[in-house]
Amino acid sequence: MSTVHQTLRDTAAADARSRVLETRLIGLSREKFAREVWGRTPLLTRGAGDFSDLFSASAVDELISGRGLRTPFLRVAKDGSTAPDSSFTSPAGVGASIADQLDDTALWRSFADGGTLVLQALHRTWQPVTDLVTRLGTELGHPVQANAYVTPPQNRGFDDHYDVHDVFVLQITGTKRWLVREPVLPAPLRDQPWTAHRAAVAEAARKEPYAEAVLAPGDVLYLPRGWLHAAEALGAVSIHLTLGVHTWTRHALAEQLAQAALASLREDAEMRASLPLGADGPGDDLALVRRRLAEALAEADPTPLFHRARRRQARPAPMGPLAQLRALDGLAPDSPMRLREGLEARLAGRRLATRAGWLDLSEAELPPTLRILDGGVHPAGELGLPFVERLLRAGVLVPAEP
Repeated sequence: MSTVHQTLRDTAAADARSRVLETRLIGLSREKFAREVWGRTPLLTRGAGDFSDLFSASAVDELISGRGLRTPFLRVAKDGSTAPDSSFTSPAGVGASIADQLDDTALWRSFADGGTLVLQALHRTWQPVTDLVTRLGTELGHPVQANAYVTPPQNRGFDDHYDVHDVFVLQITGTKRWLVREPVLPAPLRDQPWTAHRAAVAEAARKEPYAEAVLAPGDVLYLPRGWLHAAEALGAVSIHLTLGVHTWTRHALAEQLAQAALASLREDAEMRASLPLGADGPGDDLALVRRRLAEALAEADPTPLFHRARRRQARPAPMGPLAQLRALDGLAPDSPMRLREGLEARLAGRRLATRAGWLDLSEAELPPTLRILDGGVHPAGELGLPFVERLLRAGVLVPAEP
């Protein structure tokens, strides 16, 4: 049996606002991770750090019993299958005509009976995780999501399966035994789930695992997409976070290149022409189309489509409407301002494109725009108060902490 590539590191405090990958998730440099691990092989980092600032058992209880969450923010899994939503939801009561809010009594019974509670899209419901995911997604250049898995002792939520995204597993509390097996379909795309390869996955699950490891609090396991895995809680309740990295692929880039080429062919009158009357196939026109398509592909620029697709895959960092209003009302030359995190902001000519929308800029607004794109904190007076007011209203700038 092989062992997962392991690294050890000190648990010294790190700057939580920068270099998330190196300071919180792995025990080697970003360059070495990119060269030797990323998308290639599992990596287990022992003692990566203290994750109590991110999530905890009390956070689980608060989300389930005090936040009024609805499906699909939670699901219940046991012995490889998921429970119907109706088994753990109920109407919200007087004043709220919502029929599918979480029922904490039903969830307690499901958990006591061995069900794993899966808090989905945790980056939308728990602020510390939101902050981490926003920074990590910006650093990696790939969209990131977060789920939490709460498993009773001696129970398994899911049988062997693979994900169509890379994952970082952060063990929060308890211990969990992981079995990792090599892919049956290397680097699967998002429309190639494990359920389409059930027989191959089942056969692989009967073989000796590639690696076996027990994760303790503070450990991090990285798994590239496609690697089979199953996990079981041991002597106590296990809580772990899974950060799912939805990687952009060469196939996705090819799709966008093809879209850009086809868009250019729409402007070609000859390509818009009808096939001959009575045609029952491509005939001689296929050679012409192949040639024009190859020429269009050679000249196409998929960059705008690529960046537009990336911006759609994630939201910018949360922004409080009342905090924005206070910033506008109190705007002064010494008011500290910064670019909102997670915007994927790009300046193309005089257009600033972000996840919050786009703005066409004047020539005078270009220099201050370049300044804010450095990610630093700038006094409003140095940027120009009318410019700052415009970007505050657009949700591009936010007040920086003093």
